[in-house]
Amino acid sequence: MTVITRFAPSPTGFLHIGGARTALFNWLFARHTGGKFLLRIEDTDRARSTQAAVDAILDGLSWLGLDWDDEVVYQFARAERHAAVARELLADGKAYYCYASPQELDEMREAQRRAGVPVRYDGRWRHRDPGEAPPGVAPVIRLKAPQNGQTVIQDAVQGEVKVENAVLDDMILLRADGTPTYMLAVVVDDLDMGVTHVIRGDDHLNNAFRQLQIIKAMGWPEPVYAHIPLIHGADGAKLSKRHGALGVDAYRDMGFLPAALRNYLLRLGWGHGDDEIISTKQAIEWFDLGGVGRSPSRFDTVKLTNLNAHYLRELPDAELLPLVLPRIEGKLGAPVDDVGRARIERGMAGVKQRSRTLVELADNLVFYARHGAPPIADDKAHAQLTSDSKALLGRLADSLEMASADWNEKAIEEVVRRFAETENVKFGQVAQPLRVALTGSTASPGIFEVLAILGAQETKTRLLAAAG
Repeated sequence: MTVITRFAPSPTGFLHIGGARTALFNWLFARHTGGKFLLRIEDTDRARSTQAAVDAILDGLSWLGLDWDDEVVYQFARAERHAAVARELLADGKAYYCYASPQELDEMREAQRRAGVPVRYDGRWRHRDPGEAPPGVAPVIRLKAPQNGQTVIQDAVQGEVKVENAVLDDMILLRADGTPTYMLAVVVDDLDMGVTHVIRGDDHLNNAFRQLQIIKAMGWPEPVYAHIPLIHGADGAKLSKRHGALGVDAYRDMGFLPAALRNYLLRLGWGHGDDEIISTKQAIEWFDLGGVGRSPSRFDTVKLTNLNAHYLRELPDAELLPLVLPRIEGKLGAPVDDVGRARIERGMAGVKQRSRTLVELADNLVFYARHGAPPIADDKAHAQLTSDSKALLGRLADSLEMASADWNEKAIEEVVRRFAETENVKFGQVAQPLRVALTGSTASPGIFEVLAILGAQETKTRLLAAAG
């Protein structure tokens, strides 16, 4: 059997972090087994579905590196196929027309509430002759669900789960306007797409009981269900925007790398021993449903950021450059020229060790791309440029002329340290104003590395500007 999984989001908003993890688990299981990972857009809610949301989902999956097999399936376009299955169940006596009006159903529910019993359809048209139908009422088609026994699911994550059929009512398959319901559409699409494993959040577990009843009524093969626990916030509460329940595009904008996000999402609910850093190759090799836990996992932005820092450090400079250049140019408001690019390339190794995201990396590299005095970052940096330190920087500019012929870290360090001795000041009293003058900040890579990369002329220009 070829394993076929699917990710089936509704295009009513961004690809949120929980959906991204569901897609990842489906993708990994398909790749691990040599199967197929399919994508279905469940766009039957026409009022809320938008093309912008579809685009965001496709873009988010592509950025994450979760490539899907075959063409994208759009659920709304398959409405007639869904309706045909409802009519087939009707013809086989496994479904029936219900002519209860909306008002009648509202009265039924209100009576159930007053009686303190579960609110559900009472089957009033289950055995009635359609010839008794009131005039002017368009019927719905309802499934003639089993009323006795249990519906049992052997879930690959949750274990055996069951529900008494008596608590499940005869759900609507086809609405009065002829449109199929979500429950019917999902089952038909999964069958036609050949889906063998339905891996999704455990908030869909109740749906699975109802969907399985349709599958049994049609005599179709049952998929393997795997309902994975939801993601909670670090405080254990339901995940919300304050915890980091943002769209995948937001994490890209915040400077996270797709490999880091994949690794982090993988470890939210799945484990392989004590391994924390898991490459995509290893994840594909190791992933199985038996490693998925039953308890909700907790989303922790701090842990994600620390993991991203690891991936940032490990990524070759040549691969980081095209990722960070557009962000630097955005900060400059202009393209980076060849001189600036060369400085960035030389400075990348030193800067990425102190950066956790692409945003921080761009912030820490942008001073290399500038020509002339950089803007001063904050009050702490401004405080370094006193009248005395400015005068000191002016004199240092003259002293550095001596090293311009042999401009390297060792020669520059000798000049600066000798200058501090001559001025009878501590090295830090020179280094910190010098750092601010060259980078605009009190934090940077090693100051002599910065000097060597900027070059003699740019260094003099910035020192004189600060001294002025």
